[in-house]
Amino acid sequence: MRPNPSRDTAVGLFVLAGIGAIAYLSLQLGGVSLRPDPTIALYATFDEIGGLKTRAPVVISGVRVGEVESIDLAEDYRARVTLSVREGVELPVDSSASIVTSGVLGDRYISLQLGGEDAALEDGEEIEFVESAVILERLIGQFIHNTNIESKE
Repeated sequence: MRPNPSRDTAVGLFVLAGIGAIAYLSLQLGGVSLRPDPTIALYATFDEIGGLKTRAPVVISGVRVGEVESIDLAEDYRARVTLSVREGVELPVDSSASIVTSGVLGDRYISLQLGGEDAALEDGEEIEFVESAVILERLIGQFIHNTNIESKE
């Protein structure tokens, strides 16, 4: 069998195109963008984050407007969450942030509820009104504990 340079070139180009397609799909699924949208940083401090992770979505009315950039421990030993929100999203200063779960046992994300004030949050400001994550195990434990107390009386 003699080498066929044109066939070898075609196969090489096909393999390179396949690798390029896999790389593109991996970047898209991973949420990596080569041209990221300009964002502002907002902060929220929670008593309990319940498994919230960095890169978790930040949504308003179900529409993704940002992501969780980082989670740190504040001086008062509460979780301080840095939110990266798309620039141009006007959030009133009395807006609130809640940690919610997608489905019963799904991933945690932050849901923003808009307030009614005219003034908007600026880059680097704190969201004052927060609602921490509800831990299902604690709720079940409280229910069982309260049921046992009532049945003994």
